[in-house]
Amino acid sequence: MKIVVNTRLLQHNKLEGIGRFMFETLSRITSNHPEHHFYFIFDRPFHESFIFSDNVTPIIAGPPARHPFLFVYWFEFVICDLLNRLKADLFLSCDGYLSLRSSVKQVAVIHDINFHHFPNDLPWLVEKYYNYYFPRFARKANRIVTVSEFSKNDIAKSYNIEPSHIDVVYNGCSAGFRPVDTTVKNKVMNERSLGMPYFLYVGSIHPRKNLQRLFKAYDSFKKKSKAPHKLLIAGQAYFWNREMKKSLNDCEYKDEIIFLGRVEEKELHKITASAFALVYVPVFEGFGIPVLEAMNCDVPVITSNLSSLPEVAGNAALLSNPLDEQDIAQAMINLYENKALAADIVKKGQEQREKFSWDKTAELLWNSCDKVLKV
Repeated sequence: MKIVVNTRLLQHNKLEGIGRFMFETLSRITSNHPEHHFYFIFDRPFHESFIFSDNVTPIIAGPPARHPFLFVYWFEFVICDLLNRLKADLFLSCDGYLSLRSSVKQVAVIHDINFHHFPNDLPWLVEKYYNYYFPRFARKANRIVTVSEFSKNDIAKSYNIEPSHIDVVYNGCSAGFRPVDTTVKNKVMNERSLGMPYFLYVGSIHPRKNLQRLFKAYDSFKKKSKAPHKLLIAGQAYFWNREMKKSLNDCEYKDEIIFLGRVEEKELHKITASAFALVYVPVFEGFGIPVLEAMNCDVPVITSNLSSLPEVAGNAALLSNPLDEQDIAQAMINLYENKALAADIVKKGQEQREKFSWDKTAELLWNSCDKVLKV
């Protein structure tokens, strides 16, 4: 079979959530299924490390699709034409974008539909594109894959899709996320947090990630505990809004909030493993990979009690109301004051993390593709 794959988010040294999902699943699927041929469609020059096996043919098809007008052109014309010319049996798109004009069978991985619930958190044109096209992509797909039961139910309800048409395929965790020794922790703290222990947030800087309340929660924690702990923010700035800026500027302890920017994965492993705790409290999340990464590093987790995060965390985290900064602050205080509680969360995380692996993810994603190929 000829399987065409949208790989435009496979970017060297720039793998984020969806790009990581692509890398981990496609590297396994292509190697495990030499009986099929895969065409990887890039919208810009690619790195050779992404050509995982001999049954992969890379194709560069411009222009780079990073704008709503170019999304339409790339998927409705460039991809549609390629699918026809290659006589494809299946189009797999791990970022959910499909070609509405194509008659080829298609599988869409829709990680979540946050834009449906929080349209004001995106630039106007991007939001209009997502909320116009993604309901159509969902109806067009021969099968939908998503990353949590929460997202499955959300997509089914919001877009009136039959739940049996949607498969849940949990994310995994990269092998590099594992505990480190005291020497490494001290080195990281000296380099990143002025030698002090720190709470860590990992993710994009975006209103949906709830940083405005995290800043206030941290400020409250510092005022009540007088602890030396810093707050490290590891992630790329995508969309600062007025509320986020005001929240930060109003913090008495804003000078102890350290922005690391985007961090290379190898370094992020060490930063995560050296943290006192992860504080990851978005108001909406399709999965929440940082929670799983912290569990794999034996780092205690504070996360939201909303959306998919209780599903991923199980009983291996302190769950807080992300809409209440005092509730988040109290969770931070509880971890700081109670070493036994932190140790118990780590132990439970060691059990919870066994439910997730990229091998399982790849196998289940392939099963979804295979269902469509066999129809």
